[in-house]
Amino acid sequence: MKAVGYNKPAPITDDASLLDIELPKPAPAGHDILVEVKAVSVNPVDYKVRRSTPPDGTDWKVIGYDAAGIVSAVGPDVTLFRPGDEVFYAGSIIRPGTNAEFHLVDERIVGRKPKTLDWAEAAALPLTSITAWEAFFDRLDVNKPVPGAAPAILIVGGAGGVGSIAVQIARQRTDLTVIATASRPETQEWVKSLGAHHVIDHSKPLAAEVAALGLGAPAFVFSTTHTDKHAAEIADLIAPQGRFCLIDDPSAFDIMLFKRKAVSIHHELMFTRPMFGTPDMSEQGRLLNDVSRLVDEGRLRTTLTNRLSPINAANLKQAHALVESGTARGKVVIEGFGLQR
Repeated sequence: MKAVGYNKPAPITDDASLLDIELPKPAPAGHDILVEVKAVSVNPVDYKVRRSTPPDGTDWKVIGYDAAGIVSAVGPDVTLFRPGDEVFYAGSIIRPGTNAEFHLVDERIVGRKPKTLDWAEAAALPLTSITAWEAFFDRLDVNKPVPGAAPAILIVGGAGGVGSIAVQIARQRTDLTVIATASRPETQEWVKSLGAHHVIDHSKPLAAEVAALGLGAPAFVFSTTHTDKHAAEIADLIAPQGRFCLIDDPSAFDIMLFKRKAVSIHHELMFTRPMFGTPDMSEQGRLLNDVSRLVDEGRLRTTLTNRLSPINAANLKQAHALVESGTARGKVVIEGFGLQR
């Protein structure tokens, strides 16, 4: 089967950073389903792994953590899917990735593809939707009010991949006032179009920007990017006993900034459940089905903004470079092996 991989970590400018390769077609066992991949999207985790992680006991490392496709075959313990089903999912960071014609994934972390979306539109959603959903409902517990706080959530990085779906989920699944950050006119308009009640500029001091809204101190903050840059401002603006969740990898993070207000700090990593095989890992499949239903009801929309084809090393390099630049709006998706637009 066709695949894209590498045999040593490298910057995206290196000719060997991603290469077109051929690999044996895998066969499903246990709870695995074999998916014929129709489209994949690129997330920051893709370039972080590509830059840092060599193959583990094999000649090639294949990455990719979002896919939409058709179930081709199922393992003997599979009960949720059968061949021909259309699915979308984000996979596991400790298994081979989705940048291949056929991919094995545990059925428990797979959802049914939204019927109203094409392959590329669907592939934009799984990893970011799981991340935002878990951050809101499993980490921040946003349905539990913070005494005296404004019923509001600040989403730092509202125009990025996670931020773009987080704004929508917050609007559709909570009663919170949604404040999102964006710094350029085009990203500010994008975030407004997704439903944010207020958009503020993260290139300016966040505490003053939030205070100027006149809402009071927000109960919740969800930081998707540059947490190290904004941590002191977040500690200033968040309500006493508020809850703060971050998903990025700050080079430094002073947790003591938050002690005076007894703010609880939460990390969200959507790979934790599949990586450790937690007893509740099937929650990811269930929440993806909820996302799919909300899309088909017209309450959520795809965050795809850039579509490339076919799935090959050249296009994946282009997508990695764009995501790595930190200027991407929404999601970059690559579709079809052998399909050329």
